[in-house]
Amino acid sequence: MENINTIVDDTLPAVETSPAEPVKTSVVLGFSGGLDTSYCVKWLTLEKGYDVHSVVVNTGGFSEEELKQIEAHAYKLGVKTHTTVNAVKSYYDTIIKFLIYGNVLKNNTYPLSVSAERLSQALFIAEHVKKMNASAVVHGSTGAGNDQVRFDMVFNIMIPGVEIITPIRDMKLSREEEIAYLKSKGVDMNFEKSMYSINKGLWGTSVGGKETLNSKGMLPEEAWPTQVTESTSRSIELEFNKGELVSIDGENFGHPSEAIQKLQKIAGGYGIGRDIHVGDTIIGIKGRVGFEAAAPMVILKAHHALEKHVLTKWQLNWKDQLALFYGNWLHEGQILDPVMRDIEAFLTSSQQNVTGKVFVELMPYRFQITGIESAYDLMSSKFGKYGEMNKGWTGEDVRGFTKIFGNQTMIYHQVKESVDGK
Repeated sequence: MENINTIVDDTLPAVETSPAEPVKTSVVLGFSGGLDTSYCVKWLTLEKGYDVHSVVVNTGGFSEEELKQIEAHAYKLGVKTHTTVNAVKSYYDTIIKFLIYGNVLKNNTYPLSVSAERLSQALFIAEHVKKMNASAVVHGSTGAGNDQVRFDMVFNIMIPGVEIITPIRDMKLSREEEIAYLKSKGVDMNFEKSMYSINKGLWGTSVGGKETLNSKGMLPEEAWPTQVTESTSRSIELEFNKGELVSIDGENFGHPSEAIQKLQKIAGGYGIGRDIHVGDTIIGIKGRVGFEAAAPMVILKAHHALEKHVLTKWQLNWKDQLALFYGNWLHEGQILDPVMRDIEAFLTSSQQNVTGKVFVELMPYRFQITGIESAYDLMSSKFGKYGEMNKGWTGEDVRGFTKIFGNQTMIYHQVKESVDGK
């Protein structure tokens, strides 16, 4: 199993650096091209005089064309250098895979789309800071959400002593104030789109806007990045091998991340996986965010259905308990805690028989699991059919079993009755 502490070594491009002391005016900025990080570039260069080295970590949210546009936008804003890191496969191999193994849904609702993505990005940004020998690292998080904690914590562990600069958080800027500043500096970008905060990645897309700032209200249709285009149902066949999605309708993929992307294209047009998650932030306040995650929701439910057929009662029981902790701890940014490697080892071991096909019916705004096929199916008719007959025991066996199985409870009630009856 790949060690999360070394995932970035072979992915980041080589950068020529000097062994000398960090250049005091050189900072690395985790860049997405959105409103917050665009503001950071302008403010850092114009107001502080820093040389800004931007890095975008692609965790599945950008096409090649979009990455080129982001690079052009970064240089237009005034960065010194810009680096693009392809982290899609690494993101799956070190994080998403275990979320699938554990069927992880935060509060039984949210597939941790942004939570997981930010940790992968933070790890790569930290490595880029080392390679650039920068004196500071910058991220565009606000002071109200979870991302600030995730980035800060990873940076404090991976690059201790490096200054962390957070303009949006420290100056308590509103989106309106950021837009006004950028317009005053002649920046031309889609500010209307910037009214919604959209974070797209391999494991889903979050959408935040004025509707999610209150306890009531649904995002308008135009706010969802993926529009509903399908009106008729469609049956699909998902094949898993040791817990990983490897085939869709008979089409095999070189890497599970490719299968996820293909399924997203198929299921996204149905409006599947749209919801609003209400949860407790790391800093103790309630938060509300919209998300769309067609592929993650279908995969998690299909995987869970297969597991219920091929795993034993106690495998399922302990998986649920460990996966709940794993998801919560990951959500709170603790991906580098060694206990996470221990749980990942358990989850990996639990997937040895999670192999087979799952049949899914896609419909507008919903889907249904219609069944599974697996050589490891414990519902095998060789041993009986639930509610009808059995071939593995006799009535006398059951009589003896129930007497022994309930023996201690029987003793408890008889003792209680003899004492209380006095």
